[in-house]
Amino acid sequence: MMRVDVQHDRLVIEGRLHISFQRTLRIPDDGRSYRLPPGLGVFPIVAPSDNARGMPEPWRGENSFVIPMYQREALWIGFDNDWPPLAVRVAVGNISAVSGGVVGDQLSADPQDYVVCPQQMWLDGINAGPGIVRQFVAMPLGEGYSVESAITGREEHGGIQIGVWRPKPESVLERPSRPAGPPSSRRPVAPRMGIGAGGQITQKIYPDPHGVDAWERQIAGMATVHIVNSEMFRQMTGDEPPPTPIDASTYTAHGLPWFELYEEHQADVAAPEALSGAKTIADRDRELGRIQDQARVDVSESQVKKLSPRR
Repeated sequence: MMRVDVQHDRLVIEGRLHISFQRTLRIPDDGRSYRLPPGLGVFPIVAPSDNARGMPEPWRGENSFVIPMYQREALWIGFDNDWPPLAVRVAVGNISAVSGGVVGDQLSADPQDYVVCPQQMWLDGINAGPGIVRQFVAMPLGEGYSVESAITGREEHGGIQIGVWRPKPESVLERPSRPAGPPSSRRPVAPRMGIGAGGQITQKIYPDPHGVDAWERQIAGMATVHIVNSEMFRQMTGDEPPPTPIDASTYTAHGLPWFELYEEHQADVAAPEALSGAKTIADRDRELGRIQDQARVDVSESQVKKLSPRR
């Protein structure tokens, strides 16, 4: 199995694939699609094996990690890998964020349930429509807000699960052009949390240009990222969690940038009905009679920074 380390609050797999969990603005779930929101710094990552104080026993296994999030806080996942490529499957509560299926030990090609890195440099949410994802937003387990609950009707896993596959040694892989990465500026509740479906972000999930047969059948590396609230993180580690981020309307009112990628040449993995029709956090709020104030955010085109592909 691949070695998984923590360096500078990033998961480092096999010494070359860097995965970061980026704090960001929560997008209003108002039926509109927003551009790529900025990164507001990485979430701290703790390995329970290094700091076991207060950690639940099941979390102390190899390649198990913890990040703190506030309820209704959003994140995006950044990937940094060069060549050769790796297949990376992101699951939320054991549900693929790309295909909506319960994940197993092998990759799925139909529907595709993974992304290829370095081609895919970030993922902001679950695959929800043509060129659209619904933002990853932390919600407490047990109240029916999570994607896991929407798909399976249960909330057993929570958190984020990362699987990595190597290419087969005999695979002949064509090196595609890689889009430019975002600049550095981009991109009391139940203690355990899962990921719910938030507002819409314009983002493509790229099809595998090599085909599923290019990858080894056996998984090469795994990491489980548990999400806890700020109080539990403080109790377990003795460290202070990051402060809460500003809201999207305040950020935009100060003229700060949003982002858009030139990617007309790239196709998009079709969204499965299970994810495109999954109950969102706003849907669940309405069911429970909870009113959440989500101010409309109007982003001026002058604030949108366009990212060009890097050949």
